Amino acid sequence: MKPITILVGALGGDGGGVLCDWIIAAAHSQGLGVQATQIPGVAQRTGATTYYLEVTKGPRDSVLALNPAIGEVDVALATELLEAGRMIFNGFVTPDRTTLIASTHRVLAIAERAAMGDGSFDVGRLLRAVKERSQSQILFDMDQAAEESGGVINAVLLGALAGSGKLPIADSAFDLAIREGGKAVDTNLAAFAFGRGHARGELDQAVREHRKRQTAAQGVEDLIERARQSFPAASLDVVEEGIRRLASYQDRRYAALFLDRLAGIDAAIVREVARHLAVRMSYEDVIRVAQAKTSRERLERVRAEVRAKPHEPVEITEHFKPGNEEIAAMLPPVLARWLLARKPFHFSMHVRSTTVWGFLRLRLLAGLRWWRPHTWRYAEEQAEIERWLGQVRDAQALSLELAREIAESARLIKGYGDTHKRGLGNYRRIADEIIAPALAGRMPAAKAADAVANARVAALADPDGGALDRTLAAIAA
Repeated sequence: MKPITILVGALGGDGGGVLCDWIIAAAHSQGLGVQATQIPGVAQRTGATTYYLEVTKGPRDSVLALNPAIGEVDVALATELLEAGRMIFNGFVTPDRTTLIASTHRVLAIAERAAMGDGSFDVGRLLRAVKERSQSQILFDMDQAAEESGGVINAVLLGALAGSGKLPIADSAFDLAIREGGKAVDTNLAAFAFGRGHARGELDQAVREHRKRQTAAQGVEDLIERARQSFPAASLDVVEEGIRRLASYQDRRYAALFLDRLAGIDAAIVREVARHLAVRMSYEDVIRVAQAKTSRERLERVRAEVRAKPHEPVEITEHFKPGNEEIAAMLPPVLARWLLARKPFHFSMHVRSTTVWGFLRLRLLAGLRWWRPHTWRYAEEQAEIERWLGQVRDAQALSLELAREIAESARLIKGYGDTHKRGLGNYRRIADEIIAPALAGRMPAAKAADAVANARVAALADPDGGALDRTLAAIAA
């Protein structure tokens, strides 16, 4: 029998090595021969680690290839959409042979993150390439499926592979491989079932039931129902996700505030406003970082990535460099202003989050969600959000296009530290020199919409601010 060739592209933390172990164990349990090779990539999201496997019904000591050959891959698996594009670009995915199984979610590459504006690759082009350059496809958001099932993405990908029917391996063999692996067995089996159901088109009801349970657990069922009665159907995916995101970030009342703030936003632009509003209301702070660092899912991902056995200890050291700004962000406004008036400082901290003391320190920070509304950073963020929303509402009476451009200008405000300062400063300049005159009737709405768009593009394109200076000068002239 000619071997079945499998190429896997996975990012760090996606558990590509564990995925390969499951495939190998399942193949062996079915009496199949299998060989696997790992091809290390580059860290920090500039290159994936790839894994190549060949599965055969022949003897286990059959001679198999160590590396994939261009045009000779039967099944390509990608944990992220750009990795699917990378395999297509390298010639491994072909329309006459390859079944491509990929997640449609995005994890931005370094070049995409470094761009001041939206430097992300065109998802539409990626999807067109995927469909044109592969024989068949199984595509869905596996990251979301992992979150919904409580598992991790490699188990979802394994389920999609099983559901594809491309391997002569029974579902029970994959189940057994997960159980024998001993890593988060229950959640991995749930994620495997989600992936298999997606691949076979049998999951709609299961997903609906899971989301219903998830919403009930967060205590936001009434908010979801309120959203469905108040906003157009085309916006509900974003609005409902915003409710869940903010209930997890802070609490139910904060999610209700999100809906209150959307009241009065025109239906034509409510989806765009909701998307930016949810992101701005869930700004990054020390509490949020501590929540992420101490989550069970993160520890499981790290253990899976380093391929630690259940009895093997794993040590994680977190590196922090807080300064007066980070400390001030957690203080009441009066104390924060006093500290910010002092000479800037920073100091380094190394916290071993896998020790009892280190974990407790981070959990103490994560447990300060109740304190967040009393902090200087919270007060500053909420004031800026209200100013931005007020401008959007006022602009609606003049021009929906102007309101939309003002809403999109929230993209300038992101990150933390100097990046956040620069973005907020640029937004304030645009607000003072274009938006305010337009809302006061000193500039035609159509011209103002075009001016806001041009100024935003200039600010995003030039981190030093020179392009924005020239654009604002030209508009003023």
